[in-house]
Amino acid sequence: MGLFDAMGVLFTLTALFAYLNYQYLKLPTPIGVMLAGLIFSLALVFIGGPAEEWARGLLAAMPLERVLMQGMLAFLLFAGALHVNLSDLRKRWPSILTLATLGVLLSTLIVGSGVYYLAGWLGIELPYIYALLFGALISPTDPIAVLGLLKKAGVPKDLEVLISGESLFNDGVGVVVFAVILSLAGEHGGHTEASLAGVSLFFAQEALGGLALGFVLGLVAFYLLRRTDDYSVEVLITLALVTGGYALAAHLHTSGPLAMVVAGLLIGNHGRALAMSERTREHLDTFWEMTDEILNALLFVLIGLEILLIHYTPGYLELAALAVPLVLTARFVSVGLPIAALRLVRHFAEYTIRLMTWGGLRGGISVALALSLPAGPERDLILALTYGVVVFSVLVQGLTIGKVARIATRG
Repeated sequence: MGLFDAMGVLFTLTALFAYLNYQYLKLPTPIGVMLAGLIFSLALVFIGGPAEEWARGLLAAMPLERVLMQGMLAFLLFAGALHVNLSDLRKRWPSILTLATLGVLLSTLIVGSGVYYLAGWLGIELPYIYALLFGALISPTDPIAVLGLLKKAGVPKDLEVLISGESLFNDGVGVVVFAVILSLAGEHGGHTEASLAGVSLFFAQEALGGLALGFVLGLVAFYLLRRTDDYSVEVLITLALVTGGYALAAHLHTSGPLAMVVAGLLIGNHGRALAMSERTREHLDTFWEMTDEILNALLFVLIGLEILLIHYTPGYLELAALAVPLVLTARFVSVGLPIAALRLVRHFAEYTIRLMTWGGLRGGISVALALSLPAGPERDLILALTYGVVVFSVLVQGLTIGKVARIATRG
């Protein structure tokens, strides 16, 4: 199946699933289309034969790890950051920074160690370095899943800022941590030698380099926007910022996700206030909101279809079921400890830890990172675990976060 054919099928399926969800399921669009994609995939597996092979051909033509990590993610992160109030983030920046760095590292260690021992208990062989890889890819909350649902969940404003800010930045940090651990794992089961200095330099280049690049790209785009008063040209400038900036980050070996978040915050706040007319702001917001919603729907359909690529063997389903409470426990600890420490210097509502734990959704980024692993039994196991956690996160946590928020804030 060619790329254009695959795109045509994917857009058609997404439109069909969105229509069916709108008419019958009445769920939030990302959840509804993912559920429809999941049911569609299970039906194809049940039918088997040419139908299943056709679907596998679709996924081969549009592999999620490439579609998301090498293109779609740039647009989604920029669009998400574009509508986040920078002044709100400044008030919460110590909390967001702590949760996006120490929180991810702590969760990676807890999840990695926990799944390593659980796998051994079930008689499944999983090297510790690969268990840590699973911890790294599942620990960051997914801004793509989080931002859209928080708008409709009725979460208090201060907590919405904290969760959305954390999810925007811990995504980039999580990708860097994953890349560091993957470099340690090497190509031969973790026998590659790496010095602490080398790892630190790699982390600094990816994370700090991405932040710096995003700031520079944002300033350049801001300068061009100030000298332009044509909304079509200004939309093109932001498109060039996203596509060209993300490609440049890859060539410079810096974090593209972090660069897009910083650039989006700069354009969405200073650019919107100081470099755009009212007409431009209206068109720019409409364009990026539509882009965000369309790509979100496409992504969640792909996530639903990815079940076709998962090979379950005895023990995988049991370990995936155990991984769900393990990941939630790690989230509770990795949020609870930093918040408890930060409470010494600032106020947090009593329900903060509970809602941040339940509102920490996982999504396409985790699945894409799992798919990017080299082929082998470890990849099959990690993909099965990741998919189990993501499906639970989106379908169960995503559908109940509003109700949990109402109960928690009343209590």
